[in-house]
Amino acid sequence: MKKQAAGGLAALLSTSALLLGTVPSMSATASTLSAASSGRTLVIDNSFELVTADPAHMFEPTGELVCNALYDTLVTFNGGNFKTVVPDLATSYQTLDGARKFVFHLNPAAKFSDGTPVTSADVVWSLNRLINLKGNPSFLLGGETITAGGPGTVVMTSSAPNPGLPYILPNPATGVLNEKVVAAHGGTDASNASTKDTAENWLNANSAGSGPYILKSFSTTSQVVLAANPSYWGPKPAYATVVLRNTATASVEKLDVQRGVNEIALDLDPSQSTGMTNVQIHKGPSPNVMFLFANDNPKISKITPNHDFQMALRYGIDYAGMLQLAGAGAVQSPGIIPTVFLGALPASADAKYDLTQAKAWLAKSGLGHPTLKLTYPTGITVNGLSFDDAAARVLQYIQQIGINVSLQPQSVQIGLGTYRAGTEPLGLWYWGPDYPDPSDYLQFAPGNLVGLRAGWTAAEAPTIAALATKAAQTTGIPARQAIFEQYQRAMNANGPFIPLIQPAEVVVGTTGIKNLQANGLWLVDLRDLG
Repeated sequence: MKKQAAGGLAALLSTSALLLGTVPSMSATASTLSAASSGRTLVIDNSFELVTADPAHMFEPTGELVCNALYDTLVTFNGGNFKTVVPDLATSYQTLDGARKFVFHLNPAAKFSDGTPVTSADVVWSLNRLINLKGNPSFLLGGETITAGGPGTVVMTSSAPNPGLPYILPNPATGVLNEKVVAAHGGTDASNASTKDTAENWLNANSAGSGPYILKSFSTTSQVVLAANPSYWGPKPAYATVVLRNTATASVEKLDVQRGVNEIALDLDPSQSTGMTNVQIHKGPSPNVMFLFANDNPKISKITPNHDFQMALRYGIDYAGMLQLAGAGAVQSPGIIPTVFLGALPASADAKYDLTQAKAWLAKSGLGHPTLKLTYPTGITVNGLSFDDAAARVLQYIQQIGINVSLQPQSVQIGLGTYRAGTEPLGLWYWGPDYPDPSDYLQFAPGNLVGLRAGWTAAEAPTIAALATKAAQTTGIPARQAIFEQYQRAMNANGPFIPLIQPAEVVVGTTGIKNLQANGLWLVDLRDLG
């Protein structure tokens, strides 16, 4: 977690104001760590997925870890709880005009690492720069108009309801920069920022944020070094220095964390962490959902659009066997929305393995014993689970139903091409969240991005398409939970997607580190650690 309001999140008021607290935002756990920046060094081993330290260009896992430590956002999450937002730079916000308008009230205590206050002008400039750079994360605020309502107020408006916006804003890509400093080094929020902004190189060697750490050195291939921000306005970080090392293999990480002090390994899978001693091991479900789909387009396949065939697949997967393959900490995903997000179905909605029913559905389909290929990306893993191993296990289960399936592995580059083009009859893929809100999973609805990759048009499933439209506009946590559950139940009953599992996230650390846990958004939260 970054910071937490006293007493938690208050109820939605009649004025549609969602109060996040009015005290300087702070971590309840971090606030107990009075030994601030005691000279200790923390070492983190990670196989880098890292391109930049400029938050408005950044959209990779290691970059999110780094930028989350350097830059504050308007709101954030409490540890691994992605179902409720809590304060960061904003102590409270109001939802107005049916979630078409949000008004954020800044904490007056917030200041940048140079000691200057964080103002609404800095927030507006930073978020408009993110939009106008047209980089990988720019879509997060697509369609938003951002203005200042005063020195301590930020107003965000959109033409369509956007109830998921508060869940998008914790993304470190929306981190707030010191406008004056970054503009002096080539930064701009102008509409032509994509061609005129030259601040990225400077931000890869320096930082201009209000977070607990500042950037000391940066390399995408070797290591990143962070130092405690001496001017930090919240609870002082527990470590004076944090060193992120790019490691080649998980075996190296395992050896390092077993013989180190104040060290964390981020890339071990459940089996590699099993049996380790004198370390702390944290395992839990990741937000990554592995799924199977049967293409609904009859031009692509005469077999896979058959609803009874799709139901045969749904009942024919041994989900317990998939979890055994994935290892401790993995869970079955009852719907396309991962269990850790608002809108997820309860575990009681899990699909059940029933080979007898699967064979009955196949017989009902009238297809006999059809023959087809299962396409998947080869040579990659998700949270340590090999796609090659997962595909072999799925193949075994499908063949037991009486379907003649062979594997068609493809490189990621080629596989993404056929998947995105919607030309795969039967595919095994996974979805990693763009942001932790159920609205991200409306992409799977008929007629939407991922739905069309499975050949599923809105005309084929108008009822589900209407549910998706309603879900996109629904406000209020209980109402959103209910509509997204209804959407997923309809998807499970009549859609071409079969959610399988969420592989486990594993974090291993030495015993002296306090408050360590895996984080599905930024790997591990440096603000929490003691």
